[in-house]
Amino acid sequence: MKPSSQVTGPDAEADALEDRLRRFATIWSRAVFPVTSTSLTRPELEQHLLPVARDLCRLLRERPLDAQSGQRIGRALVDAHCTDPDALSRTLGVVESYLVLYCGDREQTAEENRARCARLQHAVAAGFAAALRERTLAEQESIARSSLLARNDALEAMHATEVRWRAVFDGAAIGIGIADLQGNLLEVNDTLMQMFGGLEHHVRGRKVTEWVHPEDRPQVWEFYRELVRGEREHYRTEKPFYRNDGTVLWTNLTVSLLRDAEGAPQYQLVLLEDTTERRLLNLRLRYEATHDALTGLPNRTLFFERLEKAVSAGDGARFGLCYLDLDGFKAINDSLGHATGDRLLVEVADRLQSCATAPGEMVARLGGDEFVALTTGPDTEREVDELASRILGSLASPVTIDGREFTVRGSIGIVEGPGGERTSAEVLRSADITMYRAKSAGGNRFELADPEADARAITRHGLTNALPAALERDEFFIEYQPLVHLGDGSVHGAEALVRWCHPQYGVLGPDRFIPLAERTGLIVPLGRWVLQEAVRQARYWSTRHTDGGPLRINVNLSPAQLQHPGLVADTVDVLERSGLEPGALCLEVTESALIGADEDLLKPLRQLAEMGVDIALDDFGTGYSNLANLRRLPVSVLKLDRSFTQGMQQHPADPVDLKIVEGIVSLAHSLELAVTVEGVETGAQAEQLRELGCDTAQGWYYARPGAPDRIHALVLADAV
Repeated sequence: MKPSSQVTGPDAEADALEDRLRRFATIWSRAVFPVTSTSLTRPELEQHLLPVARDLCRLLRERPLDAQSGQRIGRALVDAHCTDPDALSRTLGVVESYLVLYCGDREQTAEENRARCARLQHAVAAGFAAALRERTLAEQESIARSSLLARNDALEAMHATEVRWRAVFDGAAIGIGIADLQGNLLEVNDTLMQMFGGLEHHVRGRKVTEWVHPEDRPQVWEFYRELVRGEREHYRTEKPFYRNDGTVLWTNLTVSLLRDAEGAPQYQLVLLEDTTERRLLNLRLRYEATHDALTGLPNRTLFFERLEKAVSAGDGARFGLCYLDLDGFKAINDSLGHATGDRLLVEVADRLQSCATAPGEMVARLGGDEFVALTTGPDTEREVDELASRILGSLASPVTIDGREFTVRGSIGIVEGPGGERTSAEVLRSADITMYRAKSAGGNRFELADPEADARAITRHGLTNALPAALERDEFFIEYQPLVHLGDGSVHGAEALVRWCHPQYGVLGPDRFIPLAERTGLIVPLGRWVLQEAVRQARYWSTRHTDGGPLRINVNLSPAQLQHPGLVADTVDVLERSGLEPGALCLEVTESALIGADEDLLKPLRQLAEMGVDIALDDFGTGYSNLANLRRLPVSVLKLDRSFTQGMQQHPADPVDLKIVEGIVSLAHSLELAVTVEGVETGAQAEQLRELGCDTAQGWYYARPGAPDRIHALVLADAV
C-alpha cells in the first residue's frame, strides 16, 4: 500500500481543490474585509465566504453557465453586509485574478476559462447591484408604507404624520404614486413627474393601465389584476414606459397593495426607480465585452454563445462554420508594423461583414488574423459553401493602405452538420484542423472537414505530446536490417531502425513519429539515444564475431541533428564509452539535407569522416542534386534509392533503370565511393545489381528488420 502522502485519485483531487478553495476564500476575505459593515471578524468572514467560493468554482466548471446562480453570489455579498461599492470592485478583482488560477477546468483551454470567468463576473456584479437596489427599495418602501398607514390609523396625530409622510413622499429619490383600485393616479411626487418629462398633465389623471409598452413582460398585467383583487400583496418587475416625447423610460417597478382598517384592498402604492442610464451602461458594457475593440466585430465570447446555441439545437436544425486564417499576415506585421497590420485587419473585417448579411449569419474575430463566419438554417450544406466563396471573393481585390496595395489571401476550414451531435469545442477544433489542411494545400482556398483527417491530426497531436515522456519511459526500441555483400552474400553489417512501442497504438514505424520529433526538437535526444544503443549493440557483435572484421552499424542522421552543435562531441563520446572503432560506424544523411549545403553545415561531417566514420548519402537520386557536388561532400557511400531498382523486379528488367544504375555505380566508383542499394526484394534483382557492380544491399530478400539476435544468427550461418 502506498503511503498516505502518495495516495492519488478522486479523493486526493477533491482535497487539493478544497485546499485551493480555502486559499481563495482567504484572499477574498482579506480584500473585502476593510470595506464591510459587519460585526464579523476577518476569519469569521472567511468562513462565511468559503461556501460562496465553492459555488463560484462549481459555476466556473458547470455547463452551461447558470447566470442566476452567479447573481445569487452577488446577493450573498450584500447579505454579508459587503455593501460598499469597493467591496464589489475588490471581489471582481479577486475573481478575475485568482478564480481561474485556483479553480479553472483543466479540460478547457485558458481562453475558454477566462471567457467563462468574465461572464461569471458579470453575473456576480448584476446580482450585487440587484440585491443592493432591492435593499434600498425595501427600506424606502417600508418608510412610505409606514407613513401612509400611520395617517389612516392615527387620526389624532394626523398633522404630525402628514408632515413626516410628506417629507418622505416629496423628498424620496424614487418616484412614488398612489392610485385607487381602478388604476386612477391620485397623487404623485415630483420625482415621478420628472421621470416622465416634468409635465403634470401628462401624469396626473391618467390610469395606470394606459402605460402599456410592447416590451412588457407577459406576467406584468396578470400580477396587476391579482393585486387589485386582493390576491397578491405586491409585485416587482422591470418595466419600460413611454414618455410624452416618445422616448422610453426603463424602471424597476414595485407595486404594493394598501388595505383599510378592516383589511379590505383600498389603494395601490407605486414605486419607480429610473434605471434607463444603468440599462444603457449595461448595454454598452455588454457590447464592449462581446465585440472586438479593433474591428467592431463580435468577439470570441459572443461567437461562442452563438455557436453553443447553434450546435446544441435539435429538431432538424443545421449549422455551417467557416474558420478563416489570413495567409502570410505575420510577414506584414513583422515588416511594416502592427499599425499597418491593424488597418489591414479592419479592412478585412469590413469585407467579411458585407459577406454575412443574411438571417442566421454572423462574422466574428477570434483574435489575431483569425476570423469565423457562422450560418444557421435548414440548408446550410449549400449556404456555407456559398459563404466561403463570397469570403474568398471579397478578399480577392487588393487592399490599399497609404497608397500601397496589399494582396490578401486566406485559408478556410468548413464544418457543417446537424445540431445536437457535437460540442462547440469539437466543432471549432475540426474547423481549425481543416483550415490548416487548406493552408498546407497552398492557401487561398477552402476545405471541407473530414472526420478521418481530423482523427489523423488529433493522433499526430497526441503523439507529439507523448514523445518526451515516451523517451523517458523507454518506449523506443531498435530493429536491425542486415547489409549484405553482393559479391559473396555475407553479412556486412546492419542498419539501425528505431521503433516506438506506443501503449495505445502499438508498434509505430519511424515515418509516424520522426517528422514529429524533428518539428518539436526531440529528434536530437532521440537520435543520440539511437546512436548509443546501436553503437553498444555493434560493440557487442564485435566481441562475439572476431573473424572477418567488425560488423558495421549504420545510423540515420536527421537534418536537425546535422545542424546541432554537439553532433561531433556526442558521437566521439558515444564511441569512446563503447570502445567501438570509428570505422565500424556509418552515419546516413539524406541527399535532400545536403543540397546546397554550405561549409558550416559540412564541417561536422568532415570532422567525423577524418576520424574514420563513414558518411553515407541516403536516398541518392531523389534530391535533384548536382552530381558534380559529390566531389565536395565528405561521403564514402552512396545509398541508391529503391525507386531506381524497382524496374529490376520484373523480367526482363527495365533497360532504362539498368542504364541509370550502371551510370551511377560507374560514377560512384570513379569517385572511390561504395554503392549500397535499398529495397532488394527478389533474387533476380540482387543478381542484376551484383552484375552492375553494386557493393552492398539490403531489403526483404535478405531479411526484414528484426531483433539484434537475428543478425547474430545470420552471421553464424555465413560462417558455416
